Formats: sequence, C-alpha cells, structure tokens
Amino acid sequence: MKLEKSIELYTKGKRHLVGAVNSPVRAFKSVGGVPLFIDRAKGSKIIDVDGNEYVDMVLSYGPMILGHRNSVVEKTIKKYLKKGYSFGASTRGEIILAGMVCDAFPGMDKVRFVNSGTEAVLSAIRLARAFTGKDKIIKFAGCYHGHSDALLVAAGSGLATLSIPGSKGVPEDAVKNTLIAEFNNIDSVERHLAENKDIAAVIFEPIAGNMGVVLPTQEFIEELRELTKASGVLLIADEVMTGFRSKFGGAQELLGIEADITCLGKVVGGGFPVGAYGARNEIMEMVSPLGDMYQAGTLSGNPIAMSCGIATLKELKKRNPYEDFEKTAAFLERVLLDAAKENGVDLQINRFGSMINPFFTKEKVVDFKSAQTSDTKKFKTFFWKMIENGVFLPPSQFESWFLGTAMSKRDIYKVRSAIQIAMKAVAKKHKK
Repeated sequence: MKLEKSIELYTKGKRHLVGAVNSPVRAFKSVGGVPLFIDRAKGSKIIDVDGNEYVDMVLSYGPMILGHRNSVVEKTIKKYLKKGYSFGASTRGEIILAGMVCDAFPGMDKVRFVNSGTEAVLSAIRLARAFTGKDKIIKFAGCYHGHSDALLVAAGSGLATLSIPGSKGVPEDAVKNTLIAEFNNIDSVERHLAENKDIAAVIFEPIAGNMGVVLPTQEFIEELRELTKASGVLLIADEVMTGFRSKFGGAQELLGIEADITCLGKVVGGGFPVGAYGARNEIMEMVSPLGDMYQAGTLSGNPIAMSCGIATLKELKKRNPYEDFEKTAAFLERVLLDAAKENGVDLQINRFGSMINPFFTKEKVVDFKSAQTSDTKKFKTFFWKMIENGVFLPPSQFESWFLGTAMSKRDIYKVRSAIQIAMKAVAKKHKK
C-alpha cells in the first residue's frame, strides 16, 4: 500500500496548517502514522491522493448517508449554483427545509438554521438560559457537543468527574456553570438537581457517538425526561449525529421521549455546513427577531446548503433505508463477534440503526468509564489492517462507523473479509 503523496502533502501542510489538518481527528494521532489525504469520492467509495480506493465507513462522520455525489442531490446543487452562491437575504429553500425538519420532529414548531453542530448547541444552551432565567447546565461525561467553552469539559477527554476545562484557553469561569453527570446513571442527575436550584437544562446525546456508540437504557432515558419535567428543567437533545440517521426524524422518537429543544447537523445538510436548533413555539419565540435571545449568522441558511439538505431529505424519505441499515449493521456485528471469538480477541459491539462501533474490551460499554477500558493498541492494529484491505474507518476507537445507502453487497462482503484479516492481525500482534 503506497502513501507517498499523502506523506508529501502532510509534510507540506505542516508549514501553514496546524498539524497539517483543520480538525484534530484527521491527524490520525490516536492510531499513529500519516493522515490520509483524499482526492475524490463517488457512491460508497473514497479514493486518496495515492489512488488507494476504500469502502467508506466514515461518510464525513455521518452526513453522506446517500453516499458521495448522489446523482439526485448533485443535480439539485448544480441547479441552485447557477442562481448564485450567497445573498445575505432570505430564500425559499430555508422555508422548505424548515418545514421538512419540523414535520419530522414531533413537538418542534420552529427551527433556526446555523452553520455547524457546535453553533446549534451553543445557541440552544443560550436559548434554554433565556427561557428559564437560570444559568447552570448538566452534561454527561463522554458526550461531545462541539467546542464551545462551556461544553468543552468531560467531552470524551477523561476529565469526567469535575468541571475542569478540557482544553487550554478555556477559563475555569467558562465552565463553572457546567455540571457533569454520568451517562446511564440517573442518580448522578438527581444529585445535581437536588443541590442546585438554578439549572436551566440538561443536554444529552440520545445515542452517544464520541465515546463510541453508547446507548441509553430505556429506564434511564424515561426517568431523565420525567425528572427534568418535574424539576422545570429543559431537556436538550443533541441529535447532530443521530438526526435522520436511524429514522426519518430523530432517535428521540425511537426511544419514546420528546426533548424540549433539539439540535441537528450533519445529515440535515447532506454534506454542506448546516446546523439547526428547534423547539415548540413558546421557546423558539424567545429568539431574535421575535424575542430577546440574540443569535445571528451571515451564512446561516445558505441557499446552496439548503438545496443540498432538501434533496438529501427528500431522497431519504423516498428510499426509507432504515430497515436495510438495521440488517447490515446486524450482519457486521455477527462478523465482528465471530472473528473476535475465532481469534480469542475480547470485543464488545454497540450499534444503533446505521451506527456501529466495536470496543476492544471484555466489559460491556454503557458509559464513558467503561468505554475507556478498551484496548486502544489493539484498535490501532485493527484500524491499519482495515485500511490496508480497503476499508476506511474513523481513526479512533471512540468514533462510530456509519452506513450509507450506496453500500452494495459486494462492499459489505469486502468489509467482512477485511474484518476477518484485521482480527487475525490483532490476535497475532497482541498475544496474551
């Protein structure tokens, strides 16, 4: 496997880019080696600058759910490109996409489009504070909600018990109103609510995706909703990763709950920079220009991004691929577990709809602490063997794999073969 051109670009990139990347996970720091530089993609395949072709299970960390350069989506984008790129004024596309999103989420009357998931979440937090008149928020250790100061604490970083900033440059004062609870542990939420009377909101990922795929228990999720309602605390669902991924709508509905505010991103933009936050009228009417909670963005509702989101959601609704995703994920789970058992490798699999994640551990993964029992050295070996055998994975033990509609049976069997080879390599290199 040749990576000469990726190495060359990495070397050049270090001169003017920080670590030669614009997002840290692309640096491949957790798995070692040189980051791959991608040249092009089509359908289920992604091709690097050296010409190596991979079945893509990163899918831009979720948004390319229809595969790369889907013909219907691409045709729509080209049509809108001819009209102009950005106007700094309202367009019809914003209204169309807003209607589609609100129709897909029960209890959401209005939505505001922004440019990223991070922006959606920080706006939702500000909105919750404006609506309740309170300052504190509760988040869960290991859940990632973007890189805004108040939420960059215990964000899959290991700083999982105290409100200590998870990054240099974040003042302690920025996180003093952020309380940390444990995912799947309702007692940890109850303690905060009992000790603090000025909590505006609890923010959570219905399915955690940045400590690996971690599912809530039904008891936990139901009690969380009941507890927040009883306490007059807003519940914010960060569905940036899960929105439109496991059903046409949100994971909340599959879990049988309804949050007060929902944050979206990734799939809703179809690969363009789009985020969103939405809620019922009485909450959203706090937002400027209707209310006093200010939030704005020059490129928010960009017409090209809106067109891509509209086309993507229309295709998803038409295809309804979610049952097929479930079958494919179940198949890959069996392949992973069989390969691990055959080679004497400790492995746990968590999956939800079109998201799946293997953990190299004996322990069942239910929260950030148990996720951290994973053997990251084994994952590193597994990752590079998968790459060598033509499967592109997220370069982290703690990132979800994603399925897309463009994945063919041949692709699935290629992934199966790569898994079998990679698991043998793990067993050979990491003998007990």
